[in-house]
This record gives sequence, structure tokens and C-alpha cells, in this order.
Amino acid sequence: MSDGPGRRDEATDIGVLAGRLLFSVQGELYARLRRAGFDDIAPRHGAVLAHLQVDGIRATDLARLSGQHKQVIGKSVDELEELGYVERRPDPADRRAKLVGPTARGRDQMRTADAIMTEIADRHRQALGAQAYDRFMADLGAVVDRQRAALRETVAGPGQD
Repeated sequence: MSDGPGRRDEATDIGVLAGRLLFSVQGELYARLRRAGFDDIAPRHGAVLAHLQVDGIRATDLARLSGQHKQVIGKSVDELEELGYVERRPDPADRRAKLVGPTARGRDQMRTADAIMTEIADRHRQALGAQAYDRFMADLGAVVDRQRAALRETVAGPGQD
């Protein structure tokens, strides 16, 4: 199959590079979590675990922060609740709503994942130098923000924000 004229180079394709970064970081994180005794969670749970807060968070906020559909988040919360990582409890600000909060095991997983992610970031900061790494992170964050805004505009349509 021919690449054809105008085909983007994988080395400079933002989607390919972003995917490689995501899957590589995710792969290391979950391999290390398995070795640390958290062998019952999977990358699909990351949409919840990455945004979980010690005081709890609404599932609708988890969906918004992760960019996942509420149904996907609900299924992951159900699975994590069965596994003993999260619990649902009434939201003190609105008794009709529920908060998803970590159990003791969930808090242990959060601390372990945070430590692993800090080690990964520190490794890259050391390799690139602190100034270059901090600039890279700021620029990457700006690209992510612009892309998410473009997606919202594309989904909503022009002038539909």
C-alpha cells in the first residue's frame, strides 16, 4: 500500500507521537502498579483513577475531566467499586447527587501511582534539563488545551458553543 503524496511523517505527526507517549507512559505505570500489588486494575480504569479526589468527585465531573462518556465512567466506577478502590456516597452539597471517593485501597493506589508518575517525570526532566522539560510541559499543555477547544467547536458546530 502506497503512502501517497502528502502523507505525514510519523516522526512529526502529532497524533502518532501523542499516542506513543500515552501508551508508553500508561504501559510503564500499569506494569509498575501490578508489581506493587495493584494487579486487578487496567488502563481502562485510568479515566476514573487519574481524576479521583480524596474528598470525592461526581461522576459527571469525572466524565468531563477525562473526556469520556458518562456511561463509560459509570462502568469503570462500578468495576472499581467491586474491586474495592472506590465507594459512592452522598454529596453533602446536594443529597440527591453521589460522590465517588477512594477507599483506603484506592488512596494507597493513588499514592503509588503519583509516586510512579513523579519518577517518570523526573527521569525526563533530568534527561532534557529542567528548563527544557518545563517549557515542553507548558507547550504540551497549551497544545492540549487548543486541541480540546477545537474538538468542542467541531462537535458543537460554528457559533454553537
